[in-house]
Amino acid sequence: MSDSLGFLISDVSRLMRRRFDERARLVGATRAQWKTLVTLSRNEGINQGGLADLLEVEPITLCRMVDRLEESGLVERRRDPADRRAWQIFLTDAAKPVLEQLRSHADDMFDAAFDGLDDTDRTRLTAALERVRTNLTDMPKDAAHG
Repeated sequence: MSDSLGFLISDVSRLMRRRFDERARLVGATRAQWKTLVTLSRNEGINQGGLADLLEVEPITLCRMVDRLEESGLVERRRDPADRRAWQIFLTDAAKPVLEQLRSHADDMFDAAFDGLDDTDRTRLTAALERVRTNLTDMPKDAAHG
């Protein structure tokens, strides 16, 4: 069962990413940009290193992403008043409608994906996946090997 469940979770994740990418392209964005914007909306004023950690990407990768988002007018860098070497990142007013469009596309995708599941099923599925994530997050590193 664990093999088939693992493949099923992987397939659902892959298909959700693919469907979201298709919808995000309609707005002229990528999933990586959307994830960056959403994470930044929850952590405005964070520095690039902190944002890279939250996104689990290398700082240079994030720097390039922020460069593109800044060129698009969606984010701005501001000097950190506490550390002249660091930059804080903020959303611009132009990012807010883009985020709303992407959220709307994501909501539509989830509605289609959950077609046929009632609210109780959705709640149970979410709770079960949150429990699995917590178990995996809290698992000691050496337990993963044995």
